Amino acid sequence: MSVEQAPVQRADFDQVMVPNYSPAAFIPVRGEGSRVWDQSGRELIDFAGGIAVNALGHCHPALVKALTEQANILWHVSNVFTNEPALRLAHKLVDATFAERAFFCNSGAESNEAAFKLARRVAHDRFGPEKHEIIATVNSFHGRTLFTVSVGGQPKYSDGFGPKITGISHVPYNDLEALKAQISDKTCAVVIEPIQGESGVVPADKAYLEGARKLCDEYNALLIFDEVQTGVGRTGSLYAYQHYGVTPDILTSAKSLGGGFPIGAMLTTTDLAKHLAVGTHGTTYGGNPLACAVACAVLDVVNTPETLAGIKAKHERFKSRLEKIGQQSGLFTQVRGVGLLIGCVLSDAWKGKAKDILNAAEKEGVMVLQAGPDVVRFAPSLVVEDADIDEGLARFERAVAKLTQG
Repeated sequence: MSVEQAPVQRADFDQVMVPNYSPAAFIPVRGEGSRVWDQSGRELIDFAGGIAVNALGHCHPALVKALTEQANILWHVSNVFTNEPALRLAHKLVDATFAERAFFCNSGAESNEAAFKLARRVAHDRFGPEKHEIIATVNSFHGRTLFTVSVGGQPKYSDGFGPKITGISHVPYNDLEALKAQISDKTCAVVIEPIQGESGVVPADKAYLEGARKLCDEYNALLIFDEVQTGVGRTGSLYAYQHYGVTPDILTSAKSLGGGFPIGAMLTTTDLAKHLAVGTHGTTYGGNPLACAVACAVLDVVNTPETLAGIKAKHERFKSRLEKIGQQSGLFTQVRGVGLLIGCVLSDAWKGKAKDILNAAEKEGVMVLQAGPDVVRFAPSLVVEDADIDEGLARFERAVAKLTQG
């Protein structure tokens, strides 16, 4: 029997929540597949995917089953013990990637925090304290902890919180010469998103990633790929590094890994992992049985030839229709991205107005995202039905028509 819940509305947010978010005017209350219903019973098609998190849409039967089965067995034991789901998940990730070791945490920021700490620790142990500098890219996004937000290349997120972590520099993305000029014997790591997510869905050039790999080898620096947004099938490969054919030393994963249940992972080699000896790093909830059981189920569905091939086919379905909408409306000039991480680059007349397009889309019953003020971003379920793609894009097209025709 369900307990009677007190009714809540969007207005409650402004009374009881810290005002660091500005949520939409409606509250989603139920989801199934790529459809969401709000408090009034209105149905929307979800192309936002919880910001590239809901890899299998809402309430996917395999995930519901994994979670409920695990919920009836064991929730939490702490890292004083290991647990079966964590070991199973580690095996799956190690078997499917370059990695030999996994570290589990609860979010993308925490997986990046672990990666940056590992890189500094390796350099400290092998070369001494001087070798601690981290090179990241301009406009990158790596999380909101003090360390990760300092590594991220967006001052608007890191300014105003006191002294920043030192030894971090930023070079333009996709610019190998700039990286070459910046890297030195003091560099312990170079961190790159294979596709810049938050700052506009900008894919890396293959030559850029290959060049970064070579430079890191030359300078005894570690190459870190932040695959929080690109990982777990988003690009049509299990991880984007496989799409590019460039292998990092450390890879970070989160978002889609749990399909909506909070989990993060840092993946690396045995040789590097040994520098995080007992007591050097930890997390209370990391690798808890619930999260790991769900993540195992996500990988079982996503990491199959059928699902990965489907993602590439769905990319084409989105891209061709979006390009047509862009040409007809003059709203955007370019559709870019890989797999089901897609960005529509707004034309000069619409620069800075991504939020307006989100709002217009919502009024027509479709949820989309922005990636900065100049790009409309799509990060739907990796198993979104073709019928939902067509219907959602028809709604999006109506929204665009209303917007552009005033």
